[in-house]
Amino acid sequence: MEKRPTVVRLISSAQNLRSELMVSKGWLQGVALVMIFGFAVMGFLAAMTYTDSMPQPKQVVDEQGAVLFSGAEITAGQQTFVGRGLQEYGSIVGHGGYLGPDYTADYLRRSATFVLDALTESGVQDPHGALVEMMRTNRYDPATGTLVFTDLQVKAFDSVQQHYADFFGTPTTKNGLLPSVITDPADIHNLTAFIAWTSWGASADRPGHDYSYTNNWPAEPLVDNGPTADIIVWSGLSLISLMVALGALFALYGRWSKRMGWQHGEETPPLSFRQPGTVKVTPAQSATAWFFLVVALMFLAQAFLGAAVEHYRVDLEGFFGLDLAQLLPINLARTWHVQLSLLWTAASFLAAGIFLAPYISGHEPKRQHWLAYALLGALALVVAGSLTGEALSIFGFQAGKDSPFWGMQWEYIDLPKFWQGLLTVGLFLWIAIIYRGIRARLKSEHRFNLPWLFFYSGLAIPAFYAVGMLAGTEVTLSVAEFWRFWVVHLWVEDFLELFTTVMVAYIFVMLGVVHRKIAMQIILLDVILYSAGGILGTMHHLYFSGTPVEHMALGAFFSALEVIPLTFLTVEAWSFLQLGARQQSRSSAPFPHRWSVMFLVAVGFWNFLGAGVFGFLINLPIVSYYEIGTALTANHAHASMMGVYGMMGVGLSLFALRYLIPADRWPDRLAKISFWSLNIGLAWMTFATLLPLGVLQLWHSVSDGYFEARSMNFITGTGNTVLEWLRMPGDLVFIFGGVVPFVWIAWLGVRYRIKGTTQDVPMEALFVEAQPVPAFGADDPAPDAGYGTGYRPRATDEGDGTGRIGGA
Repeated sequence: MEKRPTVVRLISSAQNLRSELMVSKGWLQGVALVMIFGFAVMGFLAAMTYTDSMPQPKQVVDEQGAVLFSGAEITAGQQTFVGRGLQEYGSIVGHGGYLGPDYTADYLRRSATFVLDALTESGVQDPHGALVEMMRTNRYDPATGTLVFTDLQVKAFDSVQQHYADFFGTPTTKNGLLPSVITDPADIHNLTAFIAWTSWGASADRPGHDYSYTNNWPAEPLVDNGPTADIIVWSGLSLISLMVALGALFALYGRWSKRMGWQHGEETPPLSFRQPGTVKVTPAQSATAWFFLVVALMFLAQAFLGAAVEHYRVDLEGFFGLDLAQLLPINLARTWHVQLSLLWTAASFLAAGIFLAPYISGHEPKRQHWLAYALLGALALVVAGSLTGEALSIFGFQAGKDSPFWGMQWEYIDLPKFWQGLLTVGLFLWIAIIYRGIRARLKSEHRFNLPWLFFYSGLAIPAFYAVGMLAGTEVTLSVAEFWRFWVVHLWVEDFLELFTTVMVAYIFVMLGVVHRKIAMQIILLDVILYSAGGILGTMHHLYFSGTPVEHMALGAFFSALEVIPLTFLTVEAWSFLQLGARQQSRSSAPFPHRWSVMFLVAVGFWNFLGAGVFGFLINLPIVSYYEIGTALTANHAHASMMGVYGMMGVGLSLFALRYLIPADRWPDRLAKISFWSLNIGLAWMTFATLLPLGVLQLWHSVSDGYFEARSMNFITGTGNTVLEWLRMPGDLVFIFGGVVPFVWIAWLGVRYRIKGTTQDVPMEALFVEAQPVPAFGADDPAPDAGYGTGYRPRATDEGDGTGRIGGA
């Protein structure tokens, strides 16, 4: 028989270098279907955002044709609003800070009241009817880009402009802001123009409809703003979709859980967990100790800033005798508080990714630690530069109105453009470091096996953060809202969550709790569940941002489905805990990651409660209509951000630090105190203050009006002040019992970090598989040290280089 050419055999061998896909292709097809559908619809909604949202006129004129303000002045006012940090003090179309008023609702009430009083004084027979007719009539001409205000609307504009000149020109800190924070008449004029435009969009009927551009938000009886039929109907339909989806979830779970292996933990062989000090630590892993120290210090600063923000809600004019607003006005404190919450949690994930990479690939490339230190330097530069730029912007550094170095961006993004771009570059540098670290392993794996899923989920982090660059202060409000919530929702609540799911699954694989195939199935199922509701669920942020009603319909329906993966993850967390407990009970060596795993279990609890229950509570359009921008929004934000990403960040940090700190230096008691203090403090914060205050504010909004519920008189009322003071014990426990011990553990990681050992780098095996041996007789040798009676390590436990360690 004729032999095949050698080259053919070589090609055939090269094609077989990659391992086979460990799951059915049906999983990949399901992921592709959900992703294609979700982003295709998002593309359609993006197009509608640009074409059918609340229009920004080229000019606003009076009935005689004289220009009151221009579109350019609206944009300039928007930049003043954002650049001076007013969105971190109050809000616009419901989004922003919670202490000051919502300026859209504020202008609408003040202008409507002015017009109503003028109509009443002039002897109009039905002044309220005339007011409604005036405010709801849409006098915008899309052909010319001209919006006409009636003479009374022009006079109302002048009146409210004077009110804002007095308010922002106050030479004291009685409002929590800098003294005389805005005094330039041009800035006041432009700022009022921007707010007046959003108020017009909140009251003027959308062409062809009987509701405004903001779907009749805010609730304002003076102009007949009330819930629309769409708000009520889609609230009901979203509840139905949730019930159907929950039923389907538990039906599928009951049908497939055994086949996926969650209930077969007792069939896995007994393991002996590798102890700290016996696991190879690479130079790049040692470098992450500095990351975790920076993470802990940012966490501490963020917690103290949160306490300062909270104190402003009980005492605007002083911080225990100190006029704090002179140095740290509330809008700057909240900016830094929000910004650091994103930075320290994201930094912990970056460091954890670098730490896990050698254990995924089984080795570390040369000079990998140099790149890690370079990334750390870039992170420090971005943090220092962005915080400085934000302070200069809020303090009114004149050149900073639109400067990329110090002009603030929208809430949550916040970073000036230059630092935002540098952070994006840094995130891509991080994924390049990860790729370099696991490249050899990727070459031997199918492109959808576990190592590749780790890489893909990491790549999504810089890719989706970069989208925030489209949300500039020069684009119209609705467009900016659309893109910035890609960062707030898709980046944070979807793809960052996906990356954490992959890391947690990988950690459980490395600890021998689950097999790689089961981990992959769980990850892919999470991708499908997250994306089915999470992609289009982004639109629940845009109910009242001037976007078309389709955004609300799809956002309401699909955001209800976001509870499904959170419910599943809660069940999954307890399943993992049970599997781990069974494995630990049979292990011949102590389990070294008790408190890391406890933090991961806490993530499951807060995922369900904070993101799921509290999130669903405010995502229903009819509830959001009355509560947006109240303490219920803050309740969801704190319980989900700290409860999920914060607990995850601390848990991942402790997992890595456990190997970096010598065993005799590990402060297990401090880790225990930190765990319970952070969880008790967060629970105290939500249940003692934020949740009851939010419910009261929601009731007040429905009963008396949204304007009243957001007014300073209500927020600083005696009953609310008592609730705010009740938060102090929880905050003290959180900071001094939770954050401070974590900082000390991180410092121990830097001080005593293990810089290298002689062992080989384990590939996906932070355990060794033990096998039973006969009982020892009187003449038998003693059991191997460290493994306990009845088990000894297998000779093949170090693996064969394929990643199939101990049957994983």
